[in-house]
Amino acid sequence: MTGTWMQGMALGWVTADVVANDCLDEWSGVLQAAPHFATGVVMLLLFRLGGACADRHDKRFILQVCQLAQIGFALAIGQLIAHEALQTWHLIVAAGLLGISSSFEMPAAAAIVPELVAKEHVAKAISVDRAVFHATRLVGPAAAGYLVVRYGAEWAFYLNAASFVALMIAIATLPRRPQGTAEEEQKRQGGASEGLKHVRQDKPSLAMVALLATNTLFVFPVIIVLLPLYAKNDLGASPDETGLLMLCSGAGSVSGSLLIMALKPALRRLAILAGMVLACGALVSLSQANGLVWAGISLVSLAVGVSTLVGLANTIVQERSPAELRGRVSAVAGLSFFGFLPFAAIIMGWMTDVFKLRNVLLGSSICYAVIGFIVMLTVGSKVTGEREAAE
Repeated sequence: MTGTWMQGMALGWVTADVVANDCLDEWSGVLQAAPHFATGVVMLLLFRLGGACADRHDKRFILQVCQLAQIGFALAIGQLIAHEALQTWHLIVAAGLLGISSSFEMPAAAAIVPELVAKEHVAKAISVDRAVFHATRLVGPAAAGYLVVRYGAEWAFYLNAASFVALMIAIATLPRRPQGTAEEEQKRQGGASEGLKHVRQDKPSLAMVALLATNTLFVFPVIIVLLPLYAKNDLGASPDETGLLMLCSGAGSVSGSLLIMALKPALRRLAILAGMVLACGALVSLSQANGLVWAGISLVSLAVGVSTLVGLANTIVQERSPAELRGRVSAVAGLSFFGFLPFAAIIMGWMTDVFKLRNVLLGSSICYAVIGFIVMLTVGSKVTGEREAAE
């Protein structure tokens, strides 16, 4: 994942430069979000197929094929950058192709973790997975900033492609899924809509998916899409400094993931509410930040709150999902992210062009607080941990 974060930071920086070179500065916010929009739209169309494949077929094979595809995308973009031939439309097309790969990779990757441990260890396994995922953010963005300045952005893409080789070797060592009962295996062949049906009927799972969607609408566009633009235009940061800001976000995310590992189920709802408060305060702080230190502290706080909330939401959804539906349920949970992110990113990009990014950050914090607390006070009121512990 270190290579993926390196590529993500370099991609954000390269996109901003390409937009400027194409003389499209008046649409910089929208075009910064356009690759994410292309990826998300494709995933929105294919998420049901990806979830069904994760339940029916060998997840290891699915992941291996997806890694090969991503190696190809990284090398192609790297070559275009190296030859100074990269244009805005290249990024959008590549992002759409990446969306096809991600539609199958994400459900398989999310569903395979609970299969590797006993049921009572699922929560900790997911926390460890998230901690490792976010720990790579401590290295990836900062390394990308160094590479962009010293050697060129293409090397972030080349090294990301190389990093997939180690991942493919690791996946090959994973054991096959144990054969389930005849009834479970029959359910694995069921329709893709059964995952959606489960989430709709299980109120705690529905609440968690709603919270994930709320984060996607009002927080993730800031962290994933607009941060390079914020660093470059509002703070006047260099690529090195942008990498350090993303490192701050990664440090906060790791802290939130580690917090989940030590959290008792009875305290989950309180932790989710605390995460929401922390994230809202951090968005307000970012809207007022006028220096790298202030922005960095705000990003740490934002990441702690968001990673705590998202980590707990995913844990609760996975714990409550029947094993034979886990791929399809994971696809629904993933949809709350990838299904909404393209539209949220493009809308927030447009709003940034019209209202300026600092004002958008302030508005996002207000909307996030209102909708999030409504969810927790209604369907989320049952997420207390007692039912999960009893089951």
